[in-house]
Amino acid sequence: MDDSDVNEIVASVRRFIREKVVPLESHIDETDTIPDDLRAAAAAMGLYGFAIPEEYGGLGLTMSQEASLVMELGWTTPAFRSMFGTNNGIAGHVLLEGATEEQKKLYLPRLASGEWTASFALTEAEAGSDPGDLRTGARRGGDGGWVLNGAKRFITNAPLADVFMVFARDADNPGRGADGISAFLVPADTPGLTVGPRDHKMGQQGAWTAEVFLDDVAVPDSALIGGDAGLGQGYRTAMRCLAHGRLHIAALCVGLAQRLLEETVGYAKSRSQSGRPIAEFQLIQGLIADSQTDVYAGRAMVAAAAGEFDRREDLRMAPSCAKYFCSEMVGRVADRAVQVHGGVGYMRGVAVERFYRDARLFRIYEGTSQIQQIVIAKQSLARDGRP
Repeated sequence: MDDSDVNEIVASVRRFIREKVVPLESHIDETDTIPDDLRAAAAAMGLYGFAIPEEYGGLGLTMSQEASLVMELGWTTPAFRSMFGTNNGIAGHVLLEGATEEQKKLYLPRLASGEWTASFALTEAEAGSDPGDLRTGARRGGDGGWVLNGAKRFITNAPLADVFMVFARDADNPGRGADGISAFLVPADTPGLTVGPRDHKMGQQGAWTAEVFLDDVAVPDSALIGGDAGLGQGYRTAMRCLAHGRLHIAALCVGLAQRLLEETVGYAKSRSQSGRPIAEFQLIQGLIADSQTDVYAGRAMVAAAAGEFDRREDLRMAPSCAKYFCSEMVGRVADRAVQVHGGVGYMRGVAVERFYRDARLFRIYEGTSQIQQIVIAKQSLARDGRP
């Protein structure tokens, strides 16, 4: 897509978020629900498929173009982005990275249009940062096909999902590690698949997660992502999906940090102490300067990493560097925002208090900060410290 067309889309999304979503942020936080009209509007704007190629019904944005759009999505409650984030991100990319062409043509248009909401069912009680400990099993059924058994946890959009990308270990390869893990496309109404109650989280209200249980869930051979060639390739597919997802989250963090900075500056200008705005106090200015610098650095890092991703120059270290820095950065910016607001910033109903809770999760999902450190260190050591 031409950059001029992307700029129009980004501008349209910017207006929509500021005019329609921002006024509903408190309502979403209090009710833990995204209004149906926002969901319909997001689908009509093509937001369920902006990262899916045009040939499969999406907008086909490059990573650099996607980053500019996601920064705008980061301006508001993360729950808005989350409702279509899995279609564009880790769930949709399972198909993009691992599916056969027939599977892509059959399934991706349904994700791109918003007809389906997809979930990425990888995490388990004992397989989070290290998917190699995955326990969900897949065994051959008596009539062909596969039978899946196990449980997943913290699965984004599970209560809404129409389809799950389920990762399971071949019963004939019961060890641990990457070998033997495959990905299966499992419709939500498949007998034996049940979704638990919604999780009660610290923040990001309106973005629903839940446990998913698989009890003798029978699926046909066609459910195996990638067909016969996909057998045992699930772990590798998941890792390729996460590289894209980490850049996506980094851009989201930059957008939220920019919003937090604006809230901070606006409050500092309007709040008076000792007869003058607190923005005139140098210690307040120092907090603002630190946050502005963090935002600037995060934006530059995402732009550089996205460019390298598009050129296929760096698909591992740069996404991890961006995700690590930006998820930590937005936490610092949120903390300073609360500090500048003082006691007001600790009160429910104030935007910075809500974003302070929301921001904490970014350092955990799509690979914790500690996992990013390991990836970065290994890549740096392999390169002898070279860029």
